Amino acid sequence: MSDSNTTEFINPSTFILLDTAHVWISIPFCTMYVIAILGNFTILFIVKTELSLHGPMYYFLCMLAVTDLVLSTSTLPKMLAIFWFNSKEISFSACLTQMYFIHCFVVMESGIFVAMALDRYVAVCNPLRHSTILTNHVVAKIGLAIVLRGSMLVLPYPFLARQWPYCRTNIIPHSYCEHIAVVKLACADIRISSYYGLFVAFLMTCLDVFCIAMSYTQILRAIFSRPTKDTRLKTFGTCSSHLCVILIFYIPSLFSFLMHRFGHNLALHFHIIIANLYLLVPPMLNPIIYGVSTKQIRDRLLQLFTHNRT
Repeated sequence: MSDSNTTEFINPSTFILLDTAHVWISIPFCTMYVIAILGNFTILFIVKTELSLHGPMYYFLCMLAVTDLVLSTSTLPKMLAIFWFNSKEISFSACLTQMYFIHCFVVMESGIFVAMALDRYVAVCNPLRHSTILTNHVVAKIGLAIVLRGSMLVLPYPFLARQWPYCRTNIIPHSYCEHIAVVKLACADIRISSYYGLFVAFLMTCLDVFCIAMSYTQILRAIFSRPTKDTRLKTFGTCSSHLCVILIFYIPSLFSFLMHRFGHNLALHFHIIIANLYLLVPPMLNPIIYGVSTKQIRDRLLQLFTHNRT
């Protein structure tokens, strides 16, 4: 059954992940994955061992690092198996599990950016009350809310996908089990899955971006009300890294979403490369951006390297 793209079946035992990209593309993808793993584990290690970094901003940064690790690991090993060993088969249950983890942690990552924007808002606009507003207890509650939101919002994805009959093909024109790419294979009316996917995308993108924009509107007002240019630049510098990772996450995310919905005339390999980069570039760049721009993390890294040399 897995060797045919026209065999009739209702509940496929396997899907075939189709990747038309050349093998050489696995080299940069593998490199990005290794950088993402090393970078995010380094962030976790530094925050855990450095007591001065035990604060809301760094707790949220650790949540972001864990999310990036899961997000990249849920796709890259299978992707590399396709590139290197032509291992394109994936079981139906494994495909739905991968689908859930990918979209669940994408929603979680978006929620973490909202939480980080809230932390920057309190730190800039109410600096004297920052430690009393964002206590460890409050941060834990925010983290739990982020996890529950991502888990519950994406839970219908695999359940809806499982109930559809698949009687056309079991070949997914993708290198991982993306939600719309999977349900489009069903020979049924999939409007429920499609509309729900649009709802989640709208909630994640529009609502979260709106909250982030509102936070940074207030932050910019506070920055420009500072008396001197040096204090304005210093305050803006504390928020610049967060703004960078937000743009790195949302712009490719929106581009990938629009391509899946409306980019039917684009070449398949272009779809695949953009979708893969969307899940790989943020996990790779986030620890680099925070490591370079955050003085406390940068100093701790220098201490680790100098200590190891001596």
